[in-house]
Amino acid sequence: MTLKLRHQHWPVIMAASIKLFARRELRNLGKKNYIGSSHRRNPLFCRCLSHEAGDRNTHFGFETVPEEEKAKKVYQVFENVAQKYDVMNDTMSLGIHRLWKDFLLHVMHPQPGARLLDVAGGTGDIAFRFLEYIKSQEERLRRREARAMQTPSWQDISTNYSNEQGAEPLESKAVVCDINKEMLTVGKQKADSMGMTSGLSWVAGDAEELPFDDDQFDIYTIAFGIRNVTRIEQALQEALRVLKPGGRFMCLEFSKVSNPILSRLYDTYSFQVIPVLGEVIAGDWKSYQYLVESIRKFPDQEEFKAMIEDAGFYCVRYYNVTGGIVALHSGFKL
Repeated sequence: MTLKLRHQHWPVIMAASIKLFARRELRNLGKKNYIGSSHRRNPLFCRCLSHEAGDRNTHFGFETVPEEEKAKKVYQVFENVAQKYDVMNDTMSLGIHRLWKDFLLHVMHPQPGARLLDVAGGTGDIAFRFLEYIKSQEERLRRREARAMQTPSWQDISTNYSNEQGAEPLESKAVVCDINKEMLTVGKQKADSMGMTSGLSWVAGDAEELPFDDDQFDIYTIAFGIRNVTRIEQALQEALRVLKPGGRFMCLEFSKVSNPILSRLYDTYSFQVIPVLGEVIAGDWKSYQYLVESIRKFPDQEEFKAMIEDAGFYCVRYYNVTGGIVALHSGFKL
């Protein structure tokens, strides 16, 4: 196919080329730092380049659609699959998604009193794990205190006296935020069936325009959701805004497999098996075809790391899980 470029299109092309060059140069600069660190880029500079590109189209799987249509299409996808979402997660991943989410909590290692915002939290898997992890931490602390009181030292007596005189410890809270009300309904039903209501709230909201004030949360998580966002850069800016100084951003998402043999097997399974499972279990081939395609359109590990840095996060790093099928990205607001 031959593309005919009109004269008025050249400014758009030049702006996109400048953006690509700037991102490569900044990424090369960041690679000179030690592992686990990041050189902070200027988010305003990066956003300006993005706006200059003026691209009003985006991808919906392998399909190119206007930006304003993607959110509607994604909403419809998850509205269609909400009732079978958890069953399909178990089936598609052979249950391994549970281990991925457990790994996220292990790396997070939240402490009592932490406030979590789980965006695109859907049916609550991350929030439930967060509250259970906090509960186990609190129980561990109580056992440690009980053992210490059996043969207290003067330091223990002093510490206990200070705690008794101080304020009550802060309660840990988890807020599940999702744009899709059907997904939230399923999550609430799960929470009720598990008897898990304390410290948990559900909010309908858009990742690109969160309904929260600045500096509210200690931890922001988004698991297998950010690739469905229309403007990922805007969602990252919102994550930075609502986090407290010192707060942590954590994103669990499908990524790029490095091993060529595993990659071929993964592609075969994704395109030939997952849509069939979607049709058989959820009665929806197209939604799961989109989910498979959306994974391939999502930036790879290094590119997404650069996007997080561009948003203004520090100490950005990632962990490959299951050969890179999934990656966990982490960064801090300073």
